[in-house]
Amino acid sequence: MSAPTHHAPGGGFRNPWPGAGSAERGLGAFLRWRLQRLGEATEPDPAPGELPLAQSQVAQPRAEPGELRITWVGHSTLLVQIGRWNVLTDPVWSERASPVQWAGPARLVPPGVAWEALPPIDAVLISHDHYDHLDRDTVARLHERFGEELQWLAPLGFADWFRQVGVRHVEELDWWDERSLGAGAGAPPIRLTAAPAQHWSRRSPLERRRDRLWCSWVLQSGDARLYFAGDTGYFPAFPEIAARHGPFDVAALPIGAYEPRWFMRAAHMDPGEAVRAYLELGGRGALLPMHWGTFRLTDEPVLEPPRLLRRAWAEAQLPERDLALLRHGQTLVRRTGTD
Repeated sequence: MSAPTHHAPGGGFRNPWPGAGSAERGLGAFLRWRLQRLGEATEPDPAPGELPLAQSQVAQPRAEPGELRITWVGHSTLLVQIGRWNVLTDPVWSERASPVQWAGPARLVPPGVAWEALPPIDAVLISHDHYDHLDRDTVARLHERFGEELQWLAPLGFADWFRQVGVRHVEELDWWDERSLGAGAGAPPIRLTAAPAQHWSRRSPLERRRDRLWCSWVLQSGDARLYFAGDTGYFPAFPEIAARHGPFDVAALPIGAYEPRWFMRAAHMDPGEAVRAYLELGGRGALLPMHWGTFRLTDEPVLEPPRLLRRAWAEAQLPERDLALLRHGQTLVRRTGTD
């Protein structure tokens, strides 16, 4: 049942599934995409109020036992409060998803949780190294605020990058590796598992595309289970993830940055594929869509992903109550071990 090896001959990593190599399209494909956009009308940004900021319900300092709280900060940044644990995924508080803050994709909505309102953070999970998921300034601010007690977990190949930011203790995990935090602390520990994803890595033209691995994450504490997909195209490993680690109370899946399909299909799911992935992950619990509405990254209109997601959800005849389509800053609250 295990996925084929993702270790590439000669070193580095690759997407092991047939046809998945297009997830790693090179400079030629990128330039073709950009040339196609020349002269095309650009969908205007959403008007004020079309992406409203919600009042979050962050538990201070921690959630109650048996409670799962997930607050959508924006894009793929989630504040996960699972039992007594506070975990951040792919944290980005900067104004732009870019190597510089004077150019590149700018926020359409402020972070859904103000920096000052963050509770004590125990662990940070990184899915891959792209700028909309790994932000140097945010990493440095978290390290300065929470110090060496903060647990950092990332896929293979990240330790050197973190050392350059001053973070010395990073757990690097391969696919299916697990780490448990808090064993013997008098409350349920948290188990964190790096799971497969279909994506790619590189932050600059000077780096090899495959030097750092990419992953999704499974979080489990007590009866609560969350799947965080990070950034991924649709790929065949969702049933295996469910078989190994499901059922899930919540599946956080990306639904944006999918057009044009010839370029984005292998690396980014569209809303219909996200519903298919949800079903293959067990089709229970809540689907929490992310990776849309925060930064304009690709060609689809900013507000299209949730519209298409609602349509695909209805066509699959899934319960409306299980579609957790959050506003920025909104908090999903679930009692664990329930549907």
